[in-house]
Amino acid sequence: MSSFKIDRSIIFLSVILLVLSLAAFLLVSTMRTNPVRDSLAGDKVLKVLVVLEDRGKPIATNIIAYYPGNKRAAMFDIPGETGLIIKSLGRVDRIDAVYVEKGREAYRSEIEGLTGISIPFSMVFTMDQFAHLADLLSGFGVFIPSPVDLPTDGGRILLPSGAVLLDGDKLRAYVSYVDPLDQEGEAAGRKQKAILAFFRALGDNASSVFDDAFYPAVASCVTADITPGSLMLVLKELSGIDAERLVPQRVTGSLREVDGKQLLFPFYDGQLLKDIVRQTLGGLASESAAAQERIYALEILNGTKKQGLARITSELYQSFGYDVIRVGNAETTEYEKTVIIDRIGNKAVADTIADVIQCGNIKGTEVDEDQDLYGTEASVDYTIILGKDFNGRYVR
Repeated sequence: MSSFKIDRSIIFLSVILLVLSLAAFLLVSTMRTNPVRDSLAGDKVLKVLVVLEDRGKPIATNIIAYYPGNKRAAMFDIPGETGLIIKSLGRVDRIDAVYVEKGREAYRSEIEGLTGISIPFSMVFTMDQFAHLADLLSGFGVFIPSPVDLPTDGGRILLPSGAVLLDGDKLRAYVSYVDPLDQEGEAAGRKQKAILAFFRALGDNASSVFDDAFYPAVASCVTADITPGSLMLVLKELSGIDAERLVPQRVTGSLREVDGKQLLFPFYDGQLLKDIVRQTLGGLASESAAAQERIYALEILNGTKKQGLARITSELYQSFGYDVIRVGNAETTEYEKTVIIDRIGNKAVADTIADVIQCGNIKGTEVDEDQDLYGTEASVDYTIILGKDFNGRYVR
């Protein structure tokens, strides 16, 4: 009898030791292989796909790239109507058709191919979850330039102008309303502002949001492809985004009708988008990050006889997030070489602007006292005069 008791004790202790050893092994393995820590190791840029979903369809898809070293971030809107050849579907269609028919992982994979970058993490909010987060975090703060008063099937959408704190109901209205007077990209811009407002609200409430008692309520409103602990790390990092220095960008292209659908095909067979993403992400952690300090104003002048060259180039620079405030002709059509005039004396930004078209000819405003030759807009930061060496995309 005595020996039986000893045997049971030994077995019991052995089981306890085995369980403790297994738990310790799992803990160490998790710490060693935490994907978020691995992504941030060595001052890497954190890249996350953020999807806002309503009734099973993505109504906003954005890639957020964040460099914790200087809190700079970039944000790229991927319109649902972006058109491409979708191999998994065997047809040309909208990119958001992948989300509906193949699921979230296939959707992320398609966006990685479109942009030419790897996106290791994703998070999805339904509209209900997003609105609930706004209530949990005491509202999302956005700036509305003009009051909104629009009729809907269920009544009216009323939003005041100015700095507004949106609760869940107002957030739904802000994200979903469509104004027939909207300029291109304005509706997408509102969704981007709402997503940034969420991360800002996380930062403003960080002392309580990431508390053990509060965080589960936040995490329950996010569907992510990582563990709750890793999701917390991602949210903590993104809550530090300096939204004031972020210039949201979006896919641009030409609209074409395919099988009765209006599809947006990215310029230059998608290579322009890859170039934009590459340049923007490369600048986040470099000295050229000053190029994302604010939106810079450009003037683009055609110094050749080729019709429409300045207009095409303006679309190119707008795709990169610059504000082209004037397009016109130079004083002469005999420019042999393209030149970029730096009017504010910021070489880092000038170099970044020049890199878009691979132009090595950058000069200051002191090159000539005849200001009419180099533009007429006092509010211009940089003037680009296109020469005969420019083929519509690059300086050759």
